[in-house]
Amino acid sequence: MVLDAYRIAAEPFYQPQGDEIEIFTAAYTERLPVMLKGPTGCGKTRFVEHMAWRLGRPLITVAAHEDMTAADLAGRYLLEPQGTVWHDGPLTQAVRHGAICYLDEIVEARQDTTVVIHPLTDARRILPLEKHNEIVPAHPDFQLTISYNPGYQSAVKDLKESTKQRFLAIDFTYPPPQIESAIVVRESGADSALADVLVAIGQRSRNLQGHGLDEGASTRMLIHAGRLVRGGVPLGAAVQSSIVLPITDNPDVRAALRAAIEACMP
Repeated sequence: MVLDAYRIAAEPFYQPQGDEIEIFTAAYTERLPVMLKGPTGCGKTRFVEHMAWRLGRPLITVAAHEDMTAADLAGRYLLEPQGTVWHDGPLTQAVRHGAICYLDEIVEARQDTTVVIHPLTDARRILPLEKHNEIVPAHPDFQLTISYNPGYQSAVKDLKESTKQRFLAIDFTYPPPQIESAIVVRESGADSALADVLVAIGQRSRNLQGHGLDEGASTRMLIHAGRLVRGGVPLGAAVQSSIVLPITDNPDVRAALRAAIEACMP
């Protein structure tokens, strides 16, 4: 099979927070495009991986960036010994052969690039390849999912309304403390007492959002801290390396963050 390399063999761990699994399953059944909205590191990518495994579909993931062109998604001609040869891009591969295509942090891509997905998100379900003079009808099993961090909205980096309104949306946020602690235990190997401390640190950091921090510590950061502690790093140093230093370069904000963290330390 063309897309066997994109199949997920083992179940990716995912802890549901609500009815997101049921909504995504229904959306896939109806082949409706889905937009996952939420902060960095809260589990959007893991959720898509889990759903691809659950639905038994290949998953092609594209990390969007500001230099990404339409050709990076759709494909291009490349010079080979036998001449110029067309190579499908990741989106075209998914459309042609029936995978779930996940465009991660789509807001990072240029707006003229995101327009290429529009014909795939309405009743047409086609992908025009202008450079190849071809219109690719979407395979019956194709589905498009994008992720979007509303916290990074700006006049320059935001999705057009004409794009957003083509998708169903599922809201993601950081899990409630009990669930987040269980996730940290499962993913980092930390014991429950350490996981509870790390979750409390995460919550304190999120309280500083809007007061010098664009975003608080993500669940992913808490897992990193737990893994450092498991590797023998003292808790204070682990938190410094995995949360304080990555999250801000502002000395005053770092000091406020350290003070908030110290209140949680055992």
